[in-house]
Amino acid sequence: MDYLIDLFSNIYVLAGLSVIVAFLSSIRMFPVIIYIVRTKNIMDEPGGRKVHSEKIPTFGGVGLFASFALAIILFGMSIGLEHKDLIKLLSLLAATILLLFMGIKDDLIAIPPKKKLSSQLIASGIVIFMTDVRIMDFQGLFGIGELPYLVSVLFTFFVFILVINAFNLIDGIDGLAGSIALIGSCTLGIFFLQNDQSLLALVSFVLIGSLLGFLRFNLSKSRSKKLFMGDSGSMFIGFLLAYLGISFLAVNASVNIPMPTTNAPILLLTILSFPLLDTLRVFIIRLSEKRSPFSPDRNHIHHRLLNLDMSHRKSTLFIVNSNWLVIGTAFMVQDLNINLQLVICLMMMVVLYLSPYLPFVESFLRQKVSKKKDLLIKLNGNDIKNEVPETKGSLEPDLECEITENENSEVLKVANSNINYSKEKDSELQKIIDKRASILKKTTVLE
Repeated sequence: MDYLIDLFSNIYVLAGLSVIVAFLSSIRMFPVIIYIVRTKNIMDEPGGRKVHSEKIPTFGGVGLFASFALAIILFGMSIGLEHKDLIKLLSLLAATILLLFMGIKDDLIAIPPKKKLSSQLIASGIVIFMTDVRIMDFQGLFGIGELPYLVSVLFTFFVFILVINAFNLIDGIDGLAGSIALIGSCTLGIFFLQNDQSLLALVSFVLIGSLLGFLRFNLSKSRSKKLFMGDSGSMFIGFLLAYLGISFLAVNASVNIPMPTTNAPILLLTILSFPLLDTLRVFIIRLSEKRSPFSPDRNHIHHRLLNLDMSHRKSTLFIVNSNWLVIGTAFMVQDLNINLQLVICLMMMVVLYLSPYLPFVESFLRQKVSKKKDLLIKLNGNDIKNEVPETKGSLEPDLECEITENENSEVLKVANSNINYSKEKDSELQKIIDKRASILKKTTVLE
């Protein structure tokens, strides 16, 4: 019995269990949310700059928050939080509840940016003033050390607002915002585990479990299981990543932790590099065109990847791999001068994230996709050729076109908008084409 008590008192064991519990609870909640949203027809409508062509259930943020809150409360009680940590947990939950409901309202009726900003400021203020979580030291970056209290508070507010809205802006294709948040949670969670920060480690790993459950539905090929996180979800994960990142800087500045890192500001910058760089880039473009920086458009990096005929999954994978490489660069150069580290990491960010705009990269990606244009469907020994024309970008994530065994055919997944099928006279093929007409109207990219 003592062995079991010691086992479940181990923070590493609890971290692993928290991932499992959050994941299992999320995959039970999301189908319920999808059913309710479909039944009440509260779904994300296609049109405008949106990259989907049919209604998709939103409110994934509700499931993310519910599974996160359930698991963090459960494991928070199991480790016997001290009063100080309990205040931190309650403040964090209060702030995320506020953002959740504001996000739900925005998903339903599209609230003005000023109201969203005010809710983000209030949520940030709750954790800043109730828990004193703030950026206190630049640790030598730009030659700056400890910050005055007022400057520290104001800069922390700025970071919260910036990260929350950056995650909101990159939530434009399947899996992107969730995957970037997953990378950040993993990296920061390992640091907190190594430095005996039980509460922050649990927050990180519970978020990992919730995100894994969400991504299972967000990346689903089945339309009946697909789900978007919505503004409620993007603001929720953006806020948590900002909170974990600022806490990471504060913990690393402590003098009594066993495994500090020498370049905490640089490491955090690389973890959040993609949403920050993409946000900065589109803001500059919009301001140069004399538009509001918050006006929507299709100038994001993920839009560029879609315009190169890449699917949602491949676009997300490209960005995720680039993010890992940037983070890896921060680890490799950590022994250099901190300002030199910043220059090297910034160069890596620009080269990797903006590479889709380089002519030779564009040519390579287009050539790779073009090899999959000539698709053959074999039916009863007959070869039928599908013509797949050039397009300006994939508008939908991958769809599966399933044909039953009784139809004795082999169906390949096909893509690019406005697919033209050469209909042969074969009556059996004609029946299959007619039966699947609604599916074949949707655009998809061959994996």
